[in-house]
Amino acid sequence: MSPADPAPWLLLVAGVHLGFQLTVDLVVYPALGDVRPEAWASAHASHSRRITPVVAVVYPPLVVVLGWSAVEDPGAPGTWLALAGGLLSVATTAAVAAPAHGRLSTVGAAGRPALMRRLDRADRVRSVGAVLCVAGAVWLAVGS
Repeated sequence: MSPADPAPWLLLVAGVHLGFQLTVDLVVYPALGDVRPEAWASAHASHSRRITPVVAVVYPPLVVVLGWSAVEDPGAPGTWLALAGGLLSVATTAAVAAPAHGRLSTVGAAGRPALMRRLDRADRVRSVGAVLCVAGAVWLAVGS
């Protein structure tokens, strides 16, 4: 494989994304869900400030390398599996998780449990997408 081959880069960024996603799914959101109501506003604001730069580092390279892979190797099944998984994660973030976080910053304590359940479900979908993306990246890397 050469540096001009997107397969190893896709494997790298998909692996980083999977690690990030599983950390959020299994550690960050459960901890956020345990925050006492009186500490919620501060905890959620801190979470949002801290997670935004990490998202900004993880997601753009994932999208760029997925696009590069689709252009360079459009006939490979691994490309399409990775693309489907990556886009599932990105679309779920944009359509469900980000808006839920926006509402979580303003909703009262009574509305929070339903939004946290929505966020948890979205996060499971994003984790499945990340796993599929890595599986496609592995398939592509092995087949290259």
